[in-house]
Amino acid sequence: MKEFKVIDRFFSERGQQRRDVELSVGDDCALVNPAENKSIAISCDTLVENVHFFPDIPAKALGYKALAVNLSDLASMGAEPAWMTLAITLPEIDEAWLEAFSNSLGATAEYYGLALVGGDTTRGPKSITITINGQVPTGKALTRSGAHNGDWIYVTGTLGDSALGLDVLRGKQELSDEATAYFIERHYYPTPRVLAGQALRDLASSAIDISDGLVADIGHILSRSGVGAVIDVDELPISEWMSKSVTLEQALGYALTGGEDYELLFTVPEAQRGALEVALSHAGVSFAQIGQISTGDKLRLLKDGKPFEPVNFGFEHFES
Repeated sequence: MKEFKVIDRFFSERGQQRRDVELSVGDDCALVNPAENKSIAISCDTLVENVHFFPDIPAKALGYKALAVNLSDLASMGAEPAWMTLAITLPEIDEAWLEAFSNSLGATAEYYGLALVGGDTTRGPKSITITINGQVPTGKALTRSGAHNGDWIYVTGTLGDSALGLDVLRGKQELSDEATAYFIERHYYPTPRVLAGQALRDLASSAIDISDGLVADIGHILSRSGVGAVIDVDELPISEWMSKSVTLEQALGYALTGGEDYELLFTVPEAQRGALEVALSHAGVSFAQIGQISTGDKLRLLKDGKPFEPVNFGFEHFES
């Protein structure tokens, strides 16, 4: 099957058919018409086989996750998903694999209101690159640079499940069949907090999504905002499955350094704390207060009021 037949069969008219798309897949460029008084948020992520995913990942899971990690970037800035392009590199054409991948990608795009407007297909080692575009009211985008001394630190959802799922896939953890299924599901199918991000536009002073781990990602906020922070690890939201599957020390290590949760980490000024519960209840997401922004430029982790050093389950690209 040749390139253009692959595009026509598996990727044309995928996702939502948006009225602001003037010209879509099939031309040299796509044409879109942004809304008035909106800024365009743009993000790009590449997933490479044997670096970001194992060769035996189900095509359905890869189609979902490739898009979910990009949607999480939009969520962290409070943007509304709009358009996307897909560049896919494959060693060979496997029609059954492409059918499952494109169906999953297309269904996820449609659910979140995204139109697939272009991209590229090439032959080579398997990799997926998605460039995603969203819209956010001008001047309302959340960034990493707005945290101030005294702001409270929050996270959505629970932390560490995806990293434990990865260790299960690596054979580093042996759990019950039921727990194994749960953690692999959490690794393959993270939930991008798109509505929560939009709800935080007028409340949060800074935000980021947790892709590299809580400790690493809050470091980006501290660096860009020129502040320090104190996190009480006793307040970290840990799932029931995590609590009964590993030791507390391991659970805290996964939650703090594991990565690929794609939850939102954000800061809120004291004056906005009262409105937070109402805003996020409409988004249908749980959240937890885990610490506070401080002066200086250091991150301090405390447990029972004493300094805490986590077990490191962090992921580094191209690690040996």
